[in-house]
Amino acid sequence: MAEGKDLLQVLWSGADVLRGKMDANEYKTYLLGLVFYKYLSDSYLSKVYDLLNDETPDDLEEAQEVYEDVMNSEDAEELLAELKESLRYTLDPDMTYVSILKDAKNNSFNREKLQSAFNRIQESDELFNGLFADVDLYSNRLGTGDQKQSATIAEVIKVLDGADLIHTEGDVLGNAYEYLIGQFASETGKKAGEFYTPHGPAQILCRIAMTGQEDKKGLQVYDPCMGSGSLMLSCKNYAKEPDYIKYYGQELMPSTYNLARMNMFLHGVLPENQHLRNADTLDADWPTDEETEFDVVTMNPPYSAKWSAAEGFKQDERFMDYGGKLAPKSKADYAFLLHGFYHLKQTGTMAIVLPHGVLFRGAAEGTIRETLLKNGSIYAVIGLPSNMFYNTSIPTCIVVLKKHRDGRDVLFIDASNLYEKEKKQNVMKEEHIDRVLELYNNRESVEKEAYLASYEDIVKNDYNLNIPRYVDTSEEEPEIDLKALTLRMRDTDKEIKEGNNMLLSMLKDLNFDSDETRESVEEFIKVLEEV
Repeated sequence: MAEGKDLLQVLWSGADVLRGKMDANEYKTYLLGLVFYKYLSDSYLSKVYDLLNDETPDDLEEAQEVYEDVMNSEDAEELLAELKESLRYTLDPDMTYVSILKDAKNNSFNREKLQSAFNRIQESDELFNGLFADVDLYSNRLGTGDQKQSATIAEVIKVLDGADLIHTEGDVLGNAYEYLIGQFASETGKKAGEFYTPHGPAQILCRIAMTGQEDKKGLQVYDPCMGSGSLMLSCKNYAKEPDYIKYYGQELMPSTYNLARMNMFLHGVLPENQHLRNADTLDADWPTDEETEFDVVTMNPPYSAKWSAAEGFKQDERFMDYGGKLAPKSKADYAFLLHGFYHLKQTGTMAIVLPHGVLFRGAAEGTIRETLLKNGSIYAVIGLPSNMFYNTSIPTCIVVLKKHRDGRDVLFIDASNLYEKEKKQNVMKEEHIDRVLELYNNRESVEKEAYLASYEDIVKNDYNLNIPRYVDTSEEEPEIDLKALTLRMRDTDKEIKEGNNMLLSMLKDLNFDSDETRESVEEFIKVLEEV
């Protein structure tokens, strides 16, 4: 039985093979792709064994032997049809991880066989289309020449042999994959913002968005900037019926989109519950023809990104009801917010991470913010610590939105000091996350931590939502005791005079080798006597 820690160690060893050859942003693609291939292959052999023997195999070598035997029999066609129907893909016996591992151990590893396995999976079903497109088995990054390149891939395959992906319990495999994604994010720094939201903000976002919806069966979750899908998948942890959640996600970067698809499978999400798309969220609305409104909307979009802000968007249903204004070309923050909000159900909750500028910037953004506040759409604003994210050190905030509620009050929470410093990043621990949720659920003012602002408060502040206007975290300066200060000054003055007198008497006792030195010291004595 592979424990979570052992699994992590094995997977991380795979990263060590590649670490010296390329940066983490590139080798994450190889490692995560090969782990996923092993998962699909091992699951396939396990299913073969289960169909034939009605139990899970103790080891995959045994399952491989059984599969090879049956493929030479008259039952082969029927078995393949059943496998295709249940798993949506098939593999020839020489395409399995077990077979390719055997080659690697015998120094007869062949990249063509592995590429054939990738191709077979990708061509089996639309669900797998282009999934391994980024795992370039012929890249110069792997080494110079065929032999070195093959040796690098063979080495990773041998290392991953230690990862038991079939007997892992619960979400161990998904969590291990999630851990790897997080580790790569911290190693790649700036490039990582596109695919990963750190644990603290992710948990706050998901717990808030799930609050009051934990019991819903068939919950629908939407993230139009999904990255690796981590935010959506975190919602599973807070649902009573996690297996019935339907995930709708969109991602612009093809390699990150593929990562999200793998992540879904490794977290055990059924194919029929995955609705993922590789496209530009702002450019054209999606989804438009199936489900278009969702119980939960989670988002961590790129901050202050550029977008076209073309005039035609003023007729776009997502953006048309906000005083005829669009998010400015240089800052798409409100375009992302309004897109997500448009797709929120009347009974749902949306939580989005954005830079603080959205709280107070004027012009078009001010008009959009005012409209949202007048409609009672903004439910809470939570200030996060700075230096939380891998791609920026600026402080960010979570904006929580709801549709058609009774009030127009807004809860402000200042969580900027709820963190611990770790290496390069600030990290929110469980106690910090729990405190934010406690303040959010209690929804009342707490000195220096939270303030429930009435709509009148917000109007008085001219619809400015800058958190320090509502939550005062300043510390009062202690009162100065003038009498004690005077006494201290007298004592200090007395000590200075005594010190000067001592120095003078020492200087006057000195003997000199030259007239020049004596004159210099006498000048210095005069200055001291005047003090």
